[in-house]
Amino acid sequence: MLFPTLIFAIFFLVVFTTAWSLERENGRRKVFLLLASWVFYGWWDWRFVALLIVSATLNWGVAEAVSRAQTRRTNLWLVALGVAINLTILGFFKYFNFFLDQTGMALKLMHWERDLPLLQIVLPVGVSFFTFQGMSYIIDVHRGRCEKARSLLDVMLLMSFFPHLVAGPIVRAADLLPQFARAPRLNREWAAHSMFLVVWGLFKKTVVASELASGLVDPVFFDPGAHTALDLLAATYGYAVQIYCDFSAYSDIAIGVAGLLGYHFPRNFDQPYRSTSLQEFWRRWHISLSSWLRDYLYIPLGGNRGGLLMACRNLFITMVLGGLWHGASWTFVAWGALHGAVLAIERIWRAVKPEVWPKWPAWLGWVITFHVVCLGWILFRSESFEAALAFLRGFANIGPAEVFTPFLAGLVLIGLSFHFLPPRAAEYLAWRLRATPSPVLGIGLGVVMLLVEAMRPAGVAPFIYYQF
Repeated sequence: MLFPTLIFAIFFLVVFTTAWSLERENGRRKVFLLLASWVFYGWWDWRFVALLIVSATLNWGVAEAVSRAQTRRTNLWLVALGVAINLTILGFFKYFNFFLDQTGMALKLMHWERDLPLLQIVLPVGVSFFTFQGMSYIIDVHRGRCEKARSLLDVMLLMSFFPHLVAGPIVRAADLLPQFARAPRLNREWAAHSMFLVVWGLFKKTVVASELASGLVDPVFFDPGAHTALDLLAATYGYAVQIYCDFSAYSDIAIGVAGLLGYHFPRNFDQPYRSTSLQEFWRRWHISLSSWLRDYLYIPLGGNRGGLLMACRNLFITMVLGGLWHGASWTFVAWGALHGAVLAIERIWRAVKPEVWPKWPAWLGWVITFHVVCLGWILFRSESFEAALAFLRGFANIGPAEVFTPFLAGLVLIGLSFHFLPPRAAEYLAWRLRATPSPVLGIGLGVVMLLVEAMRPAGVAPFIYYQF
């Protein structure tokens, strides 16, 4: 079920009305939200609702055992078991065929060809997100960062709650379980903020991202050799805007939908393309994932301990594994390696740069950072290394633009301009709207939604991060 569809609008209207009718019966409310979340997920494929149930049950059971463990050794073994369970689920569905293909290629190179088992494994939507959430719950209970859930129901709802289920943000147990423990409340300011985020997300996804995808990015990346360097450059910038508008739109709608149900999700994007270093970029881009990688991978690897070279090693390993998390492809590994290498270079430069050297201007840092990110997006978007190299070779094809129109140029500029608005502009606008009479606010948002519907192209493409 996709957010920007009539089916979801009807679904959410039913969920919203029923959930708030159960406001004083928190237990029944949670049961209803869990069932609604299974309907939302099962709309794509009912078979994988069972995977959600099994995953949540296993994580709940392991966390219960961790909280009752009598010795540290037992505790650590249980945590390792919980992590292994989640990685097994993720690895089987997401990486089995990839590793099978690589094994086959390695055997062929050694002239040891074998007939390997072939399985047609369907990738469950959102498996990367709910397995990461399960792991963080077990580890946080072990570390004492959150209390164990009061019931299996809370863990099932934590992992299945439909706003964040298929594409994040990765909401941690410490943030959401305390909210499940009490009946939610919704005030005018938060309602206005949530509705604004939903409408804002719909605009970014259905107008900006969809138009750039169909009119510029998809045609150029499909056959880069048939386009000029100007079109390739435009498609690179266009994809940078498309993936931001697409993914941040999902996060905005998810945060807004959860907010209208009385639950608060953390911010997931903070104007990342205004960053003047790659380190700053990762503090602003997909914040729930970058903080997850920091807390559950980078720091356990050693973090900043052990000196500069060890910190750079840990950064590189973290980003390579973060790239592999995005997909079973060497292009994603290379994308992560590029980011890891540049982050390490930045770390080394900050450590060895003489104090007397002047700092370069912020605009230069922005230009360099943005183009490093865009280079990475070429790898991220390309189907293979061959396709990425063909795209890069196309920059030698000098000529006039063929598909890059003024309209598409305007969309790219609009998408980039979002990153240079005043910080927390949405919160400020919601605060300004809180005194607006409800009928006026409702009519105004309805008119804006109709305008978005009129501007959007026909059809609704899935969100990019559905495949992860």
